[in-house]
Amino acid sequence: MSKQMSLQAAIAKFVSDGDLLYAAGFTHLIPFAAGHEIIRQGKKNLTLARATPDLIYDQLVAAGCAKKVIFSYMGNPGVGSLRLVRSAIEKGELEWEEYSHFGMITRLQAGASGLPFLPMNQTGATALETANPLIKRVTDPYSGQEVITVPALNPDVAIVHVQRADKNGNAHLWGIVGEQKEVAFAAKKVILTAEEIVDEAIIRSDPNRTMIPGFIVSAVCEVPGAAHPSYAQGYYDRDNEFYLEWDKISADPTLTQQYLAEWVYGIKDRAEYWQKLGEQKQQQLSVLPLISAPVNYGQY
Repeated sequence: MSKQMSLQAAIAKFVSDGDLLYAAGFTHLIPFAAGHEIIRQGKKNLTLARATPDLIYDQLVAAGCAKKVIFSYMGNPGVGSLRLVRSAIEKGELEWEEYSHFGMITRLQAGASGLPFLPMNQTGATALETANPLIKRVTDPYSGQEVITVPALNPDVAIVHVQRADKNGNAHLWGIVGEQKEVAFAAKKVILTAEEIVDEAIIRSDPNRTMIPGFIVSAVCEVPGAAHPSYAQGYYDRDNEFYLEWDKISADPTLTQQYLAEWVYGIKDRAEYWQKLGEQKQQQLSVLPLISAPVNYGQY
């Protein structure tokens, strides 16, 4: 049975108030369209987990959707602080839980493996152990040395953006691959957004690129341009100008709410958003084809 549906329907069906939500993607393939749809539908009291919160969580916090953030490194990449998330934490309006990058990925790996926790080698970030009591030390029963442990992370919902998928949710992604595979296997429900829905034969033609199999996917949605202002390798570039502009917008509460009113609440869907960006911006973000060498899988 096809798992394809609209993004609006997927968010309405699979994201509930109070959920632990993980929007995946490391610099690349960040699911902004899904974040905007969550804001439009007024989801509340979410715990937002992400290895790098990026602007998507700044916007969700500004819209009043979050009660807590779980993260490793928090910032506007290449620019500075995530002003809104940081301000909410400093004011005591937002709960928080911090790990190292490797700590977050280890949590997801434990969740994906069905384990209650996983050990890590000690790091230089010992202050994190003071700030986060969930990071614990135990004795390795084999060497007698101390190791750090972190608890499994099993999100209620993972949202993953990919370049292409079939209607059953089998998904190809390439370029910078972050924690998409781990979070998809760790989560209870998975919503995929894809630049394009393709025939199953295209997915089957390159099985090694199928990072996420359809049997763990709850819904797949065709949403071209879903990652803007981040990028989708082979489809469009990163909008560095917007990351700089967001630093100015987020410094002013009035400008922040004006942005949400115009670009989130005032937009029906991602197609309308992309059209609103305008032809000049679309051309600026366009990329030329750069095709990899074919792989011969053989036939018998």
